[in-house]
Amino acid sequence: MEANMCGIVGYIGKNQAAPIVLDGLSKLEYRGYDSAGMAIFDGSKINITKSVGRLKVLQELTHDGATMPGNLGIGHTRWATHGAPSDVNSHPHFNEKGTIAVVHNGIIENYLPLKKKLESKGYHFISDTDTEVLAHMLDYYYKGDPMGAIVKVLHRVEGSYALGILFSDFPGEMFAVRKDSPLIVGQSGEGCFIASDVPAILKYTRTVTYIDNQEIVRLTPEGLHIYNVDEEELEKESVTIDWDAEAAEKAGYEHFMLKEMYEQPKTVTDTISPRIRKNDIVIEELEMSDEDLLSVRKIHIVACGSAYHAGVTGKYVLEGLARIPVEVDLASEFRYRNPILEDGGMVVVISQSGETADTLAALRESKKRGFKVLGIVNVVGSSIAREADNVMYTWAGPEIAVATTKAYSAQLIALYLLALKLARVRHTVTEREFEGMLEDLGRLPDQIELLLNNKNRIQRFANRYIAAKDVFFIGRGIDYAISMEGSLKLKEISYIHSEAYAAGELKHGTISLIEEGTLVAAVSTQPSLYQKTISNMVEVKSRGAFVLAVTCEGNREIEKAADYVIYIPQTNPFFANSLAIIPLQLFSYYVAVGKGCDVDKPRNLAKSVTVE
Repeated sequence: MEANMCGIVGYIGKNQAAPIVLDGLSKLEYRGYDSAGMAIFDGSKINITKSVGRLKVLQELTHDGATMPGNLGIGHTRWATHGAPSDVNSHPHFNEKGTIAVVHNGIIENYLPLKKKLESKGYHFISDTDTEVLAHMLDYYYKGDPMGAIVKVLHRVEGSYALGILFSDFPGEMFAVRKDSPLIVGQSGEGCFIASDVPAILKYTRTVTYIDNQEIVRLTPEGLHIYNVDEEELEKESVTIDWDAEAAEKAGYEHFMLKEMYEQPKTVTDTISPRIRKNDIVIEELEMSDEDLLSVRKIHIVACGSAYHAGVTGKYVLEGLARIPVEVDLASEFRYRNPILEDGGMVVVISQSGETADTLAALRESKKRGFKVLGIVNVVGSSIAREADNVMYTWAGPEIAVATTKAYSAQLIALYLLALKLARVRHTVTEREFEGMLEDLGRLPDQIELLLNNKNRIQRFANRYIAAKDVFFIGRGIDYAISMEGSLKLKEISYIHSEAYAAGELKHGTISLIEEGTLVAAVSTQPSLYQKTISNMVEVKSRGAFVLAVTCEGNREIEKAADYVIYIPQTNPFFANSLAIIPLQLFSYYVAVGKGCDVDKPRNLAKSVTVE
């Protein structure tokens, strides 16, 4: 399934299309950079060029578009979520005769039954993507009327999509359609454009129209017409864009990190919603039967950095819900300590990039010893995704900022879903509890949105601590795992010394570091541990600390021990990390911005650590 983060561009008009499409794609490369491709109509047929890797490969292949003549074309930059990055899986996709070409951004949820139906009709598939289904379906329904074929396809496809479509029988027209994936169209004196996002076409026009769900656009060199699924023409207002292209890539946000924080509700939705069907959890790509899941007697979670912190939360959730013993290891330690892996053990490796050197080495070591490895990964086709026995994808889309936010949130969701799946198979939760937890999961995106909208208050608080020298984060159980991630966020982007401690450990030495005015962030989301954490807050406060508390609504007692309280909405205690981490991300971000740090590219750090 293609993620919601690919980029599509199209042009029809007076000028050569390929250079315009390439330029548009270069402005969308932040949406996906696994592969890129173009389909250009040269006057008699549709020519397609595509390549794996960054866009520059396609630019070189086509000499910046010069080798692909024609005034009509569509292009795509891919972020793979189904089918590893390869030339054959790259877009555009076309029908067998090469007379219909399509680019797609979205997820076709029912592509497997559609594929089976088409194969029974004699259609041959050459890729692993869900998009190729669209090209063959358009072919199947096409009887000389593009609009009629498009409408029929729309009625049969489930999922999200933004499509750009060419028919060689209609050389003076281009078609586009949208459902739940972004699509804009633009117009200038030189022709008409389609794109996933405004930056792609800002260079050529500032007049754009936002396409709504289930709307079909027919574009010609002279202008564009918008229709509903009944093929009735619609009147739509265009808007004038007045911001610059660089800001556009960040969608108006000052930094990619802030943009990615704000993408978390969508990321969480994208990772949850395809997996919940008829009150059950279905993780298709996992390819583990109930028997396979029942045979797991112990889990080893192995990861680095934020993924390790997600794993620590995973331990509490998996043990609490599925009652399976879990060990969590830093990948760099696991590899060298000659770990004891017993029959029935399963190794779970977590990595955003799927290329983290230590984590990859841990995977290979585990496989060498004959153990099953499950990879929780964001990048499809990455080394971990290819080499793990089983895989579960976090559909977070590309993450540009070095400090992870949305990928971490997606990893948490993957672990919750895995824990719930195991719990149901093992009958360690009742049906009623299971359904209640599915409802709680479904509420998370709106609750995260609510917390993000609290940013002004957190910014004002953060501004007081721009000059801080030391910050301590404390918590118990899952709250300790949240503290670790909160502390890492602060130190990696603001360069302030920060530590996370299990709150009960303070009196074993660390409390000696607390001085007058030291900031202590206490995380308290587990009702059974409220009283214990409050007593730890009183301990540090009596030594002069300023105490920031992050707790659940209703825990008013904490106000006696805290100087400043951020409340998060009520949820199942196992899922509290997904909410509590949001104010800590925002706090770290605003401290770093206040200090003038390069938030997206902190010193000495890389996005993906591919060396030991």
